[in-house]
Amino acid sequence: MSELKNVKMEGSKVPAEQIKNPELVSAIEKMQEDGSKQNIDAMIDAVIKAKFILPAKVTPTRQARTHNGQTIMEQSTQVQFRLLENVKKEKYFGAFTDVEEMYKWNNTQSANKVVTDFDSLAQMVMDPKADVLGFVINPFGKSVTFPKNMVISIKQQKDFMNSKANNIEPGTPVQLGEPKEYPIDLMAALINHFSTEPLVNAAYLRMMEQNGQKSYLIVVDFVGNMENTFDAISEVAKPYLDDEIQLSMMPYSMEFGKNAVKGVEPFYRKQG
Repeated sequence: MSELKNVKMEGSKVPAEQIKNPELVSAIEKMQEDGSKQNIDAMIDAVIKAKFILPAKVTPTRQARTHNGQTIMEQSTQVQFRLLENVKKEKYFGAFTDVEEMYKWNNTQSANKVVTDFDSLAQMVMDPKADVLGFVINPFGKSVTFPKNMVISIKQQKDFMNSKANNIEPGTPVQLGEPKEYPIDLMAALINHFSTEPLVNAAYLRMMEQNGQKSYLIVVDFVGNMENTFDAISEVAKPYLDDEIQLSMMPYSMEFGKNAVKGVEPFYRKQG
């Protein structure tokens, strides 16, 4: 059983018939033959680089925008994705490596084909309004299921490695500990901020030192856009920082982040 889900997303100029993903298909087969960490990591890397095909119903829509007394007619596109549904009524996006795999799903030959990538797929999975638990690559072939928590972890780690917030120098020793003087005002401001952010589940504080530079390390357990989340934290923290101690941030989904706060109680945890 399946249903259609209303979402909007950027399209792709690459024709679906040209999407093949031989590297991903090969990585999936190799991982399924030998589930070593090396093969799993290689498969995930291939997923991040891949383009996927999703069956959908694409409907042009029109809307009016008024500015300074002038009305401008605009045209956009509404995309309704077909969802997989298991016996527990849990819903997943079906992501296909090529049109042949998509056509294994009943009644998809006449469906519109939307080409997308991992980043867009992850954003749809993480959308708080989306009633989906992840996505499945080639669900009617050699399939791989990516649950929502894994999608969040992969997306956050990918974003962090490319982020300005990643100020930890690889190969340089890092010292972690507790602040000698607890930054009460900073913590109060952050707790107040997080209480208005429903996508933040918890936050931890550590003191970090690298190359003689000290910084407060805030490890954040959250869902959603990392850049927006971290930029907001930076703005809140700015009045409480000086040249002596800076601010570093990291998603809890990172292995370093988890290890940094092992055995440490969060200074903020979402209620309810």
